[in-house]
Amino acid sequence: MSELLNFNYPPEPATDRVTLFADVILPLPLPKLYTYRIPFEMNDEVMVGVRVIVQFGGKRVLSCIVADIHENAPADYQAKYILDVLDDKPIVTAPQLKLFKWIADYYMCTLGEVINAALPAALKLSSESRIQLHPHYNPEEDELILAAQEEKIIFALQNNQALTFTEVSTLLQGKPYHKYIKSLIQKEAIIIFEQVSEKFSPKVVKKVRLTEHFVQEEGMLEELFNQLTPQPKQLDVLLNYLQLVPVHQDIHLNYKGIEKGALVNNPHLSASSINTLIKKGVLEQFDQVVSRFPMDKEPQQLPMALSEHQLQAKDEILGLFKEKDTVLLHGVTGSGKTEVYIDLIKHALEGGGQVLYLLPEIALTAQIVTRLMKVFGDKLGVYHSKFSDNERAEVWQGILAGRFQVVVGVRSSVFLPFHDLSLVIIDEEHEASYKQYDPAPRYNARETALVMANLQGTKTLLGSATPSIESYYNCKTGRWGLVSMTKRFGQAQLPEIELINVRDEQHRKNMHSHFSGKLLGAIEARLQRNEQVILFQNRRGYAPFISCDECSWIPKCKFCAVSLSYHKYNNELRCHYCGYHERMPHDCPACGATSLKSMGFGTEKVEDELKLMLPNAEVQRMDLDTTKKKNSYQQIISDFESGRTNVLVGTQMVTKGLDFENVSLVGILNADTIINFPDYRAHERAYQLFVQVSGRAGRKSKPGAVLIQTRDPKQPIFTKVSNNDYQSLYDHEIEERLRFGYPPFTRMIRLTVKHNDEPTAENAAIVLAKDLTDRLGKPQVLGPEVPYIFKIRNLFLQEIHIKLPRETTNLKAAKHQVAQAVFNLRLLPDFKSVRVVVDVDPM
Repeated sequence: MSELLNFNYPPEPATDRVTLFADVILPLPLPKLYTYRIPFEMNDEVMVGVRVIVQFGGKRVLSCIVADIHENAPADYQAKYILDVLDDKPIVTAPQLKLFKWIADYYMCTLGEVINAALPAALKLSSESRIQLHPHYNPEEDELILAAQEEKIIFALQNNQALTFTEVSTLLQGKPYHKYIKSLIQKEAIIIFEQVSEKFSPKVVKKVRLTEHFVQEEGMLEELFNQLTPQPKQLDVLLNYLQLVPVHQDIHLNYKGIEKGALVNNPHLSASSINTLIKKGVLEQFDQVVSRFPMDKEPQQLPMALSEHQLQAKDEILGLFKEKDTVLLHGVTGSGKTEVYIDLIKHALEGGGQVLYLLPEIALTAQIVTRLMKVFGDKLGVYHSKFSDNERAEVWQGILAGRFQVVVGVRSSVFLPFHDLSLVIIDEEHEASYKQYDPAPRYNARETALVMANLQGTKTLLGSATPSIESYYNCKTGRWGLVSMTKRFGQAQLPEIELINVRDEQHRKNMHSHFSGKLLGAIEARLQRNEQVILFQNRRGYAPFISCDECSWIPKCKFCAVSLSYHKYNNELRCHYCGYHERMPHDCPACGATSLKSMGFGTEKVEDELKLMLPNAEVQRMDLDTTKKKNSYQQIISDFESGRTNVLVGTQMVTKGLDFENVSLVGILNADTIINFPDYRAHERAYQLFVQVSGRAGRKSKPGAVLIQTRDPKQPIFTKVSNNDYQSLYDHEIEERLRFGYPPFTRMIRLTVKHNDEPTAENAAIVLAKDLTDRLGKPQVLGPEVPYIFKIRNLFLQEIHIKLPRETTNLKAAKHQVAQAVFNLRLLPDFKSVRVVVDVDPM
């Protein structure tokens, strides 16, 4: 849609007809819904869940979602008219609207922020201010006194229907243009309007086919051959077409035709001959809307038959679903949970419902999608952030139209317009990646999916080899069902885990840079047997920081209280918090010495050193730096899966659910930094990471080994990992959390106070903490305190943590008190510019 919008509807005549109003969700952080009047002629078009165009403020035009329709005019302002309706049918379903309301309430944000996060960008609208000649102004007849710059604008508008402000600026060669626009408006020579355009556009391909009468009328095709015999190049085009589209076998095939590119890109055919046949009317060219996804095909294979162990797990899950809405599948790595999921999905589809399969990382989707495509074909939709805006919009529309019955995606998939869910699967449910940090809504996709399933009356299956403490607690207390898979699939065995004492290796001078002799030897042995290796290092970049050997200078970020990490590939220093980067200096800016050294190591350095130590090995890296492009995940995984890569070095991306049958060794290079992190979840996360990455080894018939380099091999967490003893971890963690009041026994809310002036941030946090203490009680409010990283993007930070006992707290009332305290802080003159970020259930 692209047209001049009429902002002022004429008053409607007095009749008995009903005047309707619509409450709409604007994509803005507004605390309340805004009400608009529905023009009478749109009464039948405006429905809950459709997009409408409205004017908000002076000249701002926005698309928004209709949340409610009623007959009550707003008491505090005069309702403006809805300008236009964009959809014939709702694009947001009733269950979605309920879910969005829950997200806004639970995570203490606005419905506008939820809608802004939920809708693909291609389903939103953009608007831009433009000018055009005033309808009553005629430059040829009206004698206005115009300045030279004004004359330029009027002359340009006589040759163009409208100009954007950017185009006016270019016309005036960058000179200030606002005063001239204002003057021309006062002289009633121009008017300003908003041109609104819908971003989503279907993918269209050019196709060709034989003109109908050559196929339908007997003998016409033979006659065409005779006519083209003197034109061999044109005859070649015709023969090639008939080879691709055998109309002599089935004339109905001609209707679909073929993509024009199939002929144009053939090096043996003449492009001019193709166009000549189109001009002659032998071929006709037409446009066809097609899917953006190369998955419009029938399933290639049936699901694998489940083993006895898997079948038992499936039957237990279905049995528990009769009593409980949620079940946790606790299966060791390599136990075959994915096959169980596939069988359950197939079972759900037989009932005609939809299935959502949630994954924590895009890296996982590449491998999982390939497997699911072979089973479910074009019933499968995929949804994640690496897709273009139009691709995501197409999945959204495909779910509404019933095209996709199964959707596999990352956390944003919970926003999709499901209306007939019969199963939700949350794989690797323990993953912190399910939590959204910035911007709002700061939701957890695992919890949101559970609520979505509850609203639609469906079942949820969570799966993990290392469940979160909260999820396992829900099972132990009887709230959820629990099914265990304790054996690996087939003949595969859990890998043997060995600890390498880095201190001892250094004393023996057996360290080669960051590799112990034992680890390096094990890698070489695997490569000689044509087996593959995964190395895990939980830092990206070449080195965490650099330092001057003479004066100990360390480069810091200009905007954050962190050192800059060295990235050798780009020869730059980069901040991993705000993205600031600068070139690597040749000498020390402080003392001028040239003895700059990298300190510590990241995945880039591991990759670089391995290539030098093992020149015959193909080493590849998978981290945030190497997976920025759309298909980079898939390419890296494909290279490793096919054997083109021998060693895969990576961050947490390599720990999650990937299945490579030829991996026989996993190395964890620096385990201690993960364990000794200042967070109550540190041991839980360390155990999860170590077990998950260890689980990549020995998944088929080849025995697997895991080598963990540490300076503290007596750390108890390693014993639990070596014995695959999750129960022991859970028992210890649940006791600690009960003792110190952490989830699952409390609900936590973190408030982060931000300001570009450090004393202002500190004082605002003190005032806010005092108000919260008065409202909630001293034991519930911790802080304020300065976080470990106290400045990010030039804003100084202070944190306040709120602990709300789960059994005794009225959560809704407590959140209202928190919101009121934040609101009151912003009313104080000294703190109007202070920003407070509220994070419910922080990870």
